[in-house]
Amino acid sequence: MKSNTPKIVTRCADLLISSRRVLLVIFLAVTAALIASSLRIKLDPGFYKMIPLEHPYMKTFLKYADVFPGGNRILVNLRWNGSGDIYNNEFLHALRGATDEVFFIPGVDRPRVTSLFTPNVRFIEVTEKGFYGDVVVPAKFSGQPEELATVRRNTARSGEIGRLVQNDLKGAMIRSDLQEIDPQTGKKVDYIAVAKKLEKIRREFTTKDLSVQISGFPTLIGDIVNGLMGVILFFGCAFVITGALLFAYCRSLKMTMLALTIAILPVTWLLGLLPLLGYGIDPLSILVPFLIFSIGVSHAVQMTNAWKQEVVRGLSPMWASHAAFTKLFIPGSVALLTNALGFMVIMRIDIPSVRELGVTACLGVLLMILTNKLLLPVLLSYMTLEASAHRAQRAADSDRHPLWWRLSAAAQRPVALAVFAAMLVLLVGGVSESRKLTIGDIGSGAPEFRENAQYNRDNAAIISSYHTGIDVLSVIAETRGYSDDACLKYPVMHAIDQFESQMRGVYGVRSVVSVPDLAKTAIAANNEGNPRWAALPRSSRGLSQGADGWNPDLGFNTDGCTAVQVLIYTKDHQGATIDHIVSEIKRFAEENNSENINFRLAAGNVGVIAATNEAVKAAEVTMLLSIFGAISLLCFVTFRSWRAVLCIIVPLIIVSILCNALMAMLGIGLKVATLPVIALGVGVGVDYGIYLFERVQHHMHYEGHSFHDAFYEAMCQRGTAAVFTAITMAFGVGTWAFSSLKFQSDMGILLAFMFLVNLLGAVLLLPALAVWLGVGEERKGRRASAEYAQVGESS
Repeated sequence: MKSNTPKIVTRCADLLISSRRVLLVIFLAVTAALIASSLRIKLDPGFYKMIPLEHPYMKTFLKYADVFPGGNRILVNLRWNGSGDIYNNEFLHALRGATDEVFFIPGVDRPRVTSLFTPNVRFIEVTEKGFYGDVVVPAKFSGQPEELATVRRNTARSGEIGRLVQNDLKGAMIRSDLQEIDPQTGKKVDYIAVAKKLEKIRREFTTKDLSVQISGFPTLIGDIVNGLMGVILFFGCAFVITGALLFAYCRSLKMTMLALTIAILPVTWLLGLLPLLGYGIDPLSILVPFLIFSIGVSHAVQMTNAWKQEVVRGLSPMWASHAAFTKLFIPGSVALLTNALGFMVIMRIDIPSVRELGVTACLGVLLMILTNKLLLPVLLSYMTLEASAHRAQRAADSDRHPLWWRLSAAAQRPVALAVFAAMLVLLVGGVSESRKLTIGDIGSGAPEFRENAQYNRDNAAIISSYHTGIDVLSVIAETRGYSDDACLKYPVMHAIDQFESQMRGVYGVRSVVSVPDLAKTAIAANNEGNPRWAALPRSSRGLSQGADGWNPDLGFNTDGCTAVQVLIYTKDHQGATIDHIVSEIKRFAEENNSENINFRLAAGNVGVIAATNEAVKAAEVTMLLSIFGAISLLCFVTFRSWRAVLCIIVPLIIVSILCNALMAMLGIGLKVATLPVIALGVGVGVDYGIYLFERVQHHMHYEGHSFHDAFYEAMCQRGTAAVFTAITMAFGVGTWAFSSLKFQSDMGILLAFMFLVNLLGAVLLLPALAVWLGVGEERKGRRASAEYAQVGESS
């Protein structure tokens, strides 16, 4: 670090102290303005924000979204718990009322609302006079016994049992699709308002004999928002724990309050800036502000600790602040820049909500450079240190610190070998276990909630009652080269029929519905219902008998059958299940795509999940390489040593592998909500290594200490604060494990793990690597060469 940088930093410190009054006024004015702005921030969930819009599957999904919807589907299921089945006046009256309520929810695609009471649900039968069809529920239905019998008969003829009516005839479903833009107002749909409307339906129609289950993205968002009070409660607990441990550490109420204030300030500024930039907060990114607070505590403790040491040595508060700024500005700023780069890398992931998370986190960290590296020294220059803190620091400085001296033994070769052996065992176990990490969801229901949550109970109830389930993958068969109706062409219908038959035998598939299946039913009906006729004729004239199967009003094909969708209902939406089904679809498409027909993935909610899983899988390696590359570059520029880069990077890589292993052991899948955790953990963990190595390098290069002694001094000056913040933050986020929101619980466990293991990597593996890589030896070599040259010249 032989450059003019220390002189520049000293000049900056002079300017900071000389202008501290002006700066304080500016900071206070900015804080007041941003606090006022933060009152306008809103939650900003969105379905399209959660999906990779540039993924090939999503291009297919968006291309046919108006024709084949279903990606953002809402299901409202009414279950009859009384005696008998659903064919009674009370149940059907409730079903009609609930259908009307769903129909008028803002943003619902009204023409495609489907229930027994909507005109798009019909039955068709063959009579002596030909085909006859009508709506399932008569238009003037009043609940008379003969009308109930008619509805029962029509429902059985419609084929909706298992699709809109439960298999046991104890419930019926209302199916609807939610649009991103409300066609009535032209504004973006308010998902939280939609969730409230759906919960109102639940309350209104739930009785002693009737229960309501609801599934869909708006309900998921609504339940997360309802759980935010718990999130705030756990944030409060973490804040109190941090304050209590900070006071126990520094023995100063002033320093405790100042560190907490400075740590919360970038969060406040961030919340004020987001509305000005046109951003809101996505409910799934609600944990980011606390991560900013965690990083802020870490850097605030380092600065206040350095200031306290200078005051105890006899400097005035103002000059102690000057010295602390001079010592910590470079390592602190580099650490924060590496944090920001880590978050910036997240923005490369092609999912809008993840990009917003990256923008939010990156902006918060950059604001921290202003609050922690500029405002905090200004405030410290006005503060006096209590006598209790003086005594505690003098006691700590009077004797050799026994714990840090023992830990510094890792900077000696024999102990370093033992550290390597332990790390090798952990690494081998971590690599083995991390190979079991699943991309996507694990288990049924929404992984954001615990198994017994209302949303997951509703999901389970719906899945068990219908043979179609709630998870559907839509494959689009595009036809080309036909001037007339492609569904009249045997090669087209045969290819789709073969695809349908093959998919029925794939593990994880519940059922499959497509145009050939409906056409064969219609052809058999035309021939007195004889099942032998349920086949595809090879001529266009024969196929025309099944024309009712490809009526565009049924929603399975476009006019002229230029696009035909095949609905594949899956047993669940677990990552492994979806990956297997998608691989089978791709294999079939590769073997059967031709100039006349092309099978394209994918639409439906499972298609969205499949695209997201593939985007996450592709982003994982790229993200980690980018993060570690950026950190390596900054560390090399800062320390001018490849050895320093390895000492800081290797522990972070090992911790990332161990984090993946922990996720596999705990049954946490790698998905949009968990992918940023590793980046966030790496960003926080790199702070420890940079602060420690900067002090090690200083003591060796400028004070002539051996590496062992230099590392001990670094632990005394920076290690104490690092250990304290790691343990404090681990305790703080560890309380999240008891949250009712499982994604917060998972995040808390993973972050607590990464805080602690990153710390162990910095205080044990970093010195062990450094001593075997010969950190400091290159300096001795250069000195020896210089002395030898001087002797040669004198002789």
